[in-house]
Amino acid sequence: MKLKTLLIAFAAFAFAATSFTTVGQSTASDTNQTPEQVEAKYTKAIEGRTADILKVLALQDQAKAGKVHDTIMGQYRTLKAWHDENDAKLKASRKDTNAVATIRASLKEIHNKFLADLAMNLTPEQIDQVKDKMTYGKVQFTFAGYRASYPDLSEANKQAILEMLKQAREEAMDGGSAEEKTAVFQRYKGKINNFLSKQGIHPEKAKAADAAATNASAK
Repeated sequence: MKLKTLLIAFAAFAFAATSFTTVGQSTASDTNQTPEQVEAKYTKAIEGRTADILKVLALQDQAKAGKVHDTIMGQYRTLKAWHDENDAKLKASRKDTNAVATIRASLKEIHNKFLADLAMNLTPEQIDQVKDKMTYGKVQFTFAGYRASYPDLSEANKQAILEMLKQAREEAMDGGSAEEKTAVFQRYKGKINNFLSKQGIHPEKAKAADAAATNASAK
């Protein structure tokens, strides 16, 4: 039953994640459209994403909601412009760590300004909700997966995993596409698995212990 539930949740998550296109991505149909049509299509897409975030926030102050709306819309456009300008540079410089760090420094500035602007109208908890929506809820989904796979994790290990997933969220929310955001979380899952492995915690052992507990309870 646990496996079935996880598979259903994963399928729903995968569908949700793939329903988002790249921040600056052009589709095949865009080549036959005017710049105005492409812009209108993009504006509609980010308006939809922003509306989804505002729905979760449920702000009662309409003036504040308007400011948050403009901040989020502005961030999507700023990220699009950044990726349009820098993605090719990053690809060409991927073997030069100093060049990559220099390019990404400007993205960090954008990230920090966005959070500062949100903080003018939202609480830290509400800002976390924005981050979660911009990363498709991957923190909660992935954390739930680890808790199911490793049912005997200590509270300290749970907190360490959650902290690493939140670090992934900070990086992923600046990604230019669903695929890029997913790749960030995959990279951090590798870090988490290494962290658990160094403590002698392995998925095979966790599954065996879980199976043994299940069999024992069935007797």
